[in-house]
Amino acid sequence: MTDTTATLSRRTLLVGSAALAGNWSIPAFSDTTKIHATLNASVTRPPLSSLLYGGFIEHIGNLINHSLWSEVLDDRKFYYGVIEAPEAKPDDPRAAMRFIQKWVAMGSMSAIQMDTENPYVGIHSPVISINSSQQMGIAQYGLAIKSSVPYQGRLVVWADAGVKVNVKLIWGDAPEQTLTQKISTNKKWRTRTFQFNPKVDTESARLEIVGTGKGRFGVGAISLMPADNIKGFRADTLALMKEMQCPILRMPGGNFVSAYDWKHTIGDPDRRPPIYDPVWRAVQPNDVGVDELLQFCELIDSEPFWCVNTGFGEPRSGAELLEYVNGAADTSWGKVRASNGRKNPYGVKYWAIGNEMYGHWQMGHMPRDQYTVKHNLFADAMRAVDPSIYIVAPGGFVDEMTTGQGIFVEGQPEVKVGSERDWAYGMFRDSWGKFDALGTHAYPPQNKRFDLKTGKLFDVQMSLNEWARQPANRVRTMVDAWEEYKKHFPKLNEGAIKVFFDEWAYSFQDSLKNSLAIALAFHEFFRHTDFIDMAGFTMATGWLDFNRTSSTISARGRIFQLYQQHFGNIPIAVDGNSPTPKPQYPVGGDQPKVNAGSATYPLDVSAALTSDGQALVVAVVNATEQVQSLELNISDFIFAAKGRSWKFTGLGPDAKNAVGKSPEVLTVESEFDATNKVLQIAAVSVEFYRFERM
Repeated sequence: MTDTTATLSRRTLLVGSAALAGNWSIPAFSDTTKIHATLNASVTRPPLSSLLYGGFIEHIGNLINHSLWSEVLDDRKFYYGVIEAPEAKPDDPRAAMRFIQKWVAMGSMSAIQMDTENPYVGIHSPVISINSSQQMGIAQYGLAIKSSVPYQGRLVVWADAGVKVNVKLIWGDAPEQTLTQKISTNKKWRTRTFQFNPKVDTESARLEIVGTGKGRFGVGAISLMPADNIKGFRADTLALMKEMQCPILRMPGGNFVSAYDWKHTIGDPDRRPPIYDPVWRAVQPNDVGVDELLQFCELIDSEPFWCVNTGFGEPRSGAELLEYVNGAADTSWGKVRASNGRKNPYGVKYWAIGNEMYGHWQMGHMPRDQYTVKHNLFADAMRAVDPSIYIVAPGGFVDEMTTGQGIFVEGQPEVKVGSERDWAYGMFRDSWGKFDALGTHAYPPQNKRFDLKTGKLFDVQMSLNEWARQPANRVRTMVDAWEEYKKHFPKLNEGAIKVFFDEWAYSFQDSLKNSLAIALAFHEFFRHTDFIDMAGFTMATGWLDFNRTSSTISARGRIFQLYQQHFGNIPIAVDGNSPTPKPQYPVGGDQPKVNAGSATYPLDVSAALTSDGQALVVAVVNATEQVQSLELNISDFIFAAKGRSWKFTGLGPDAKNAVGKSPEVLTVESEFDATNKVLQIAAVSVEFYRFERM
């Protein structure tokens, strides 16, 4: 391969090119046998759906609130009331995901009472008693603010005539490190606005609401947002999510929806009650509700895919939600939406009726043969409101049910097709016609395999290549299951019913090697475009690395962009001289009949024509730590002598892209000599080669 030009594929990656060139050395070429790949451009599969590059996001603790939403303050409606001293953020990542800052007493705790008789929102609101010129009130610590924008706030407050109320933003001990705003008050609840322009970057600011004088004052709700927010969303993460060109976004869960009441999330944000989510054991302020999430999709040009609560929810609630979202402004719930500021319907097409309802961890879980009845009631009620919706039902295929998503039975760890624990079989049998696709989820664990005899995971030593192929193999196990279902339900062969991998992920850590695993999963999706129609990556925020004020596109985000922007969409046949290794473990559970990948092992090759047929793009994943030689043989496609290539690689398998640092994972674009049939594929890389039709 001859490179004549070299430019970075994204202007934002320029800063990292020096680090990549200076710190990462390419290993010597391997001495292994040359790998041959045979590509036949006349043998095609159904076009791949753009929805395969979709995302999934869920209200898990503070995930959405601390990444996409711009609110600086936690617990702004006082679910936890007021405590005596700030709490330390836990080190454990799971606990940290649930952690929020709480309000702390300024002065004596005895001066603060929680009013349960006249709360502004929720079950109580703090009332502070003052009897001197000494400031008394409440404060929240550990706030992150940035210097580039002013901050806008609002305070819902009442006060006796003898009390003066101030709001203060403080980030140090010096007088110039405190900003103060006086708040006008009276005896009734009033919403007052204020603004600060701190011109400082810190993660340790605090906000105080204090009073002086004699009497009492109450606080109902408070908000503080950077002035550059867009409909409440952070300007930086919103821009990056738009850059990601997410074609479809599933929300707001996930497990979260099984105890979710959407009616708590509409209307005046300050009047929405904060609730304790029993699924993720965290408090939700309900600020990012139905309207906010649907408007977020509009802001980033993404198709919304809404998941309905079929756990504690019932069919009427699903129909009412659909009417709120899609109904005309003169319908019962359309009127409510219009009164909340949105006259025109959102026109949401995709609806997931339930999430993982085959799982005992779902609130409202019930046996399969009861749940299919419930699903049918939901489908009928919702289609009576809008017959045009596309319904996705929880699948629960046998591979998923066996490897941890089902209900374990001692001595019978493997769920067989057609058995009582085969959730998908029950959906096919009892709910046919009540859905357009079945959803499936895949979260293979790292460095573990499933024991079909014991039903437990066991540790294994894996090479980088084996490790990276785990998600692709889980796609293959679902493909095996699909082939079995087609034997029982021949109508599946007609192709009308699709599969949505609407939750999938691996490792949950940003790294180059995880990005390679994503690429390998893509290739397996592309091999089954006849029925795999959508995929939702968990979490969509994983495309970013972020803190409370800054963000950047992660390595995982960059691999998504590479495929979205440069891969073709009409897959063609790929063969080779090096099949994937035969299964090492008993077939079933997490072991497919044939290991995932093309017959170009240890490389994986996928190829597709562009929609106009004028270019052929070949994607090669090398999840080994050696350079590999690949000979391409392309038939039925006459191409020009020069083509374009993209090399996605980095400083090593654990390289990542992090906020405040030069990117360690880059995509480099080049020109290559297309007449040279032998390519040298860099170690730990994904490489694209675009051949232009003559």
